[in-house]
Amino acid sequence: MQTTKTDADIVIREATLDDIDDLNTLEKACFDSDRISRRSFRWMIEKGHTLLLVAHIEQQLVGYVLLLYSRGTSLGRVYSLAVDAAYRKAGIAVRLMQEAETQALGDGRSFLRLEVRPDNHSAIRLYEKLGYQPFDIVTDYYEDHADALRMMKVLHHQPEITHPQVAHYSQT
Repeated sequence: MQTTKTDADIVIREATLDDIDDLNTLEKACFDSDRISRRSFRWMIEKGHTLLLVAHIEQQLVGYVLLLYSRGTSLGRVYSLAVDAAYRKAGIAVRLMQEAETQALGDGRSFLRLEVRPDNHSAIRLYEKLGYQPFDIVTDYYEDHADALRMMKVLHHQPEITHPQVAHYSQT
């Protein structure tokens, strides 16, 4: 059954170590492969050069977005976005992405990039609605050897002298 909530019901904040169990549960529910491990969530929260935001409705974790930052560049990468199936189409993904973009800009990021499966039409529509543009296909990207569509959004226009190029760092 689809749960309908208003924007006022959604609380978005940075993740803490207390969220790891819920993040792990959501990760397993949302993804069959290419999952983030408990250990990786812990590292992202404690030591990573990242932004990990969680969305709660009535004290229940219903979504997250994880951004990775590349030191010394104005580039951020949307590494993962997940929303509990019962809460999809309630605006949670949009709110998470918008807050992540606002915070990324505040953290000095001018560009956000992401990869998405070409067959994930709902995610592609979401990203396009938010202003992301496709610019590349990466072959054999995912664990199951599926390709990835690479997309980017300019958060802040700077003169070319300030940002002559944005470096790309491949996933390891």
